[in-house]
Amino acid sequence: MKVLVTGATGFTGSVLARKLFKTGHQVKVFVRDKSKMNFEHASEMEIVEGDITDTAKIKEAVAGVERIFHIAALFRQAGIPDQVYRDVNIQATLDLLAAAKEAGVKRFVHCSTVGVHGHIENPPADEECRFSPGDIYQRTKLEGEQQALKFGKENDFKVSVVRPGPIYGPGDMRLLKLFKLASKSITPILGDGNIFFNMVYVEDLADIFMLAGEKEEAVGEVFLGAGPENIRLNEIVDLIATILGRPTRKIHLPAAPFQLAGTICEKICIPFGIEPPIYRRRVDFFTKSRSFTIDKARKLLGWEPKYNYQKGLAATIDWYKQEKLL
Repeated sequence: MKVLVTGATGFTGSVLARKLFKTGHQVKVFVRDKSKMNFEHASEMEIVEGDITDTAKIKEAVAGVERIFHIAALFRQAGIPDQVYRDVNIQATLDLLAAAKEAGVKRFVHCSTVGVHGHIENPPADEECRFSPGDIYQRTKLEGEQQALKFGKENDFKVSVVRPGPIYGPGDMRLLKLFKLASKSITPILGDGNIFFNMVYVEDLADIFMLAGEKEEAVGEVFLGAGPENIRLNEIVDLIATILGRPTRKIHLPAAPFQLAGTICEKICIPFGIEPPIYRRRVDFFTKSRSFTIDKARKLLGWEPKYNYQKGLAATIDWYKQEKLL
């Protein structure tokens, strides 16, 4: 069938678009900059170039498709007004849903984030865990998914939501700093390193999106997209170091001074559109647990991640080495 992927120049969107194409679908993509369509089979896909907030472009994008995977979102950037996050992560989602319904689209899969749950005090969390978004990105992603589910229910439209955990794999640049940290002869860790960090390999995540768009059991449901294992940050760092053949020596530093420094830097830099040298959320990476169960996706979708951390981290490290990033 003909499917639409929004945000197909991003890490997850590009992998999903490629995988959909390889399984025989006609793939249409909605991207802001088509010059970034440089992944495998991109030249064989139909491209709509434009801003996700442009309703005319939205109508062009949804025309003729049966299934939509809405991956596009505004992630954290310094100096971006809160209203812009609302325009992209909430209003554009509603506009896309309305246009999809009008165009006769059959299924809509919306990408959210596990960040809507915040710190997990009693791991592992499931889809019913209380919400505790920590910033404007997470707050607007939460409202976006809630509005999507509400639209589906009120309009008899088949909507599903996937909340991915931190995403890693070949092509990812966001978690590269974690790998670089683990590659050092002595690795500095803020806090005790015993928080959980449940990542999901990008190919496995693409699979859950595809299943959420196929299975009737997915309609009206939310699924956590996380890895098959819940392990602690210390263990991930040690595993990366072992794969790299490096010593696994860590030094633990108190997190509180860095949290204070992050607060000060954000207050000084962000109003001027300057990227702070340290963010509070980067300190939170070391202090807040991200631990999730994927039992619901296993049960309702028949989803089973193919990559454990040993396999996934090794494949990611190989790609970083090939690109001379590590």
